[in-house]
Amino acid sequence: MYSHMMVGANDLDKAKTFYDATFKAMGGNEGVVDPKGRLVYVHNGGVFLVTKPIDGSPATAGNGCTIGFAMTPEQADAWYEAGKENGGTAIEDPPGVRDIGGTAMYLAYLRDPDGNKLCALHRM
Repeated sequence: MYSHMMVGANDLDKAKTFYDATFKAMGGNEGVVDPKGRLVYVHNGGVFLVTKPIDGSPATAGNGCTIGFAMTPEQADAWYEAGKENGGTAIEDPPGVRDIGGTAMYLAYLRDPDGNKLCALHRM
């Protein structure tokens, strides 16, 4: 259904530090910079991009938006720590198993340096 996800960033160097660390923690690779100056991450068949907004306005986080990444609980813990150590902010409950409507999921949440809400998720 989805071809890619993209978030805006005001400081691409800061964003690259954060996303390189979190993608490596989940078993991915560092991002590459495409000819338009966007950061591109490819992992598990998905594409995730980070860019300065095309309209020149400041990047802002989408209120109510969350981007979820599928990974193991061990990767989620490493992702969470890498994110906190590289400019991210821990939000919601600490990483762990939660019962969501009768389905157990391992969840961890961070905000990136620009405030975008991210989730590490593993269905138990």
